Amino acid sequence: MSVYSNMKRRISRRVRRAAKLWVLGTSRDPHIAHPRPFRIGRLVGSHLRGVLMSSRSIRRIAAATLAAGAALGAAALPASAQSSPHQAAAYHSGVVISDVQADSPGFDDRSNRSLNRQWIDVTNTSRHSVNLDGWTLSDEDGHTYTFRHYRLDGRSTVRVHTGIGRDTYRDVYQDRRNYFWDNRSDTATLRNDHGRFIDDASWGRHHRGGHDGNHHGRRL
Repeated sequence: MSVYSNMKRRISRRVRRAAKLWVLGTSRDPHIAHPRPFRIGRLVGSHLRGVLMSSRSIRRIAAATLAAGAALGAAALPASAQSSPHQAAAYHSGVVISDVQADSPGFDDRSNRSLNRQWIDVTNTSRHSVNLDGWTLSDEDGHTYTFRHYRLDGRSTVRVHTGIGRDTYRDVYQDRRNYFWDNRSDTATLRNDHGRFIDDASWGRHHRGGHDGNHHGRRL
């Protein structure tokens, strides 16, 4: 039986006994002096105080039980369910780096065709469009690409190519004449127009940390 049930039974017994004492003290012939009226009054008062104290005890026990349950529930969450600040930022904006092809297929001859086969996909996972004007993609060496006058629709992906081309809703171009990403090891970092971290992705063997030099980035 729970503590709460025991408390309820105790209160019920106290109330019945207090009522009985009150009846015994007041139902006799008014012309006959009560044997011990003050004694009866003290007993009734004592039982009523006990009822009030028991009610307060139940409230305190219930509050403590709820607090303990909340603490245990939080402690029982697996580590995978606890979002890092980086995951929280990506979730809040809805924009993530969804795919990377750092190693252009075929021979690295620096042709525009080869350069454009090196790309990164940026996806808006939310239902609402996001203005990417001023957002940046950067590598570990500090090279940066900046989005200009581009709005990414909800549930859409834009592919950022390294070479030269004409921007569309689905493809944008950095207009470079050399490879942007290190195909052996690198970290792509996405930031918004205020320079705040949004997401990153890593590949290969890292000789340095990723975002801000203190972690290795999310692997794809």
